[in-house]
Amino acid sequence: MKIVITSTGDTLDSTIDSRFGRCAFLAIHDTETKSTEFVLNTGKESQESAGPAAVQFVAAHKASKIISGEFGLKIKSLLESLNIEMITNKDSTSKIAEIIKLYNQ
Repeated sequence: MKIVITSTGDTLDSTIDSRFGRCAFLAIHDTETKSTEFVLNTGKESQESAGPAAVQFVAAHKASKIISGEFGLKIKSLLESLNIEMITNKDSTSKIAEIIKLYNQ
């Protein structure tokens, strides 16, 4: 299963980004292979539609879950229609490595 986590940076020591569509990076973790890849969120600087662009990216990577600080209302309905589970983590000090560890147990 693949999990996407919004991230402020491109390492496991980075913290979760509170923004979904405008996050700095997307961490893609594969729970089967235990590998994690960080991808720059190129849509974060878009004038509009940053959220839908991020949803398309997540769907293209066949992620089952997204973990972020928050999700916009439009994004929630998009993700629900794609059967992608949204998990909110409002603790801005949570490191990507800690979040991954929780989902690998």
